[in-house]
Amino acid sequence: MSGGVTNSRNSPIEVLDRTYLMRGLRYRLRRGSGGAGLAPGGEGIERDLQVLEDCTVSLITERRVSQPWGLAGGEPGAVGENWLLPGGLERLEKSLPDKCTLRLKSGDVVRMLTPGGGGWGPPPSGS
Repeated sequence: MSGGVTNSRNSPIEVLDRTYLMRGLRYRLRRGSGGAGLAPGGEGIERDLQVLEDCTVSLITERRVSQPWGLAGGEPGAVGENWLLPGGLERLEKSLPDKCTLRLKSGDVVRMLTPGGGGWGPPPSGS
């Protein structure tokens, strides 16, 4: 794989599929990741990318330890997560740190779960 992918958090999956030797397997909202509040925090994104040739990948992500805070009584959002699924196998999943460089083999999957946003204002009663 030549070149680099930057700011991939918002790159359309079709662009990654066509530009790099990788396949987007999952791209959806991360339900339940936004903090509760009168105005709930936004949902994060779940993205699985499978590499189609051996390559080196660097992750430079944030909010994998500290939660995005809520304001004015709103609850915090969920922290983000990074995972390696060797050969695409869920049973072999391995947690990855927020910042790392790793060598991947063809068929490996990197799973990125972005953090949710913090909520604003106290959650309505019954939430």
